[in-house]
Amino acid sequence: MARGKQKEESRLRAEKNKPKEGKSQLKDREKAMNYSCSVCRTACANYKILVQHMEAKHPKSPIPPESS
Repeated sequence: MARGKQKEESRLRAEKNKPKEGKSQLKDREKAMNYSCSVCRTACANYKILVQHMEAKHPKSPIPPESS
């Protein structure tokens, strides 16, 4: 068991060598959500997912064109 100064030095050394924590990806996720459902405003990553969402959740609503 290390005590006193040796324990403190060991703790500092371990803290310095510890891998850095990951950064938040929330802003990157927001950028990736390009399409949104015109009915419920759910964000979708791409047009294919939007079409699947519209067919499953809003079958009576028209599917918007990809350009919108």
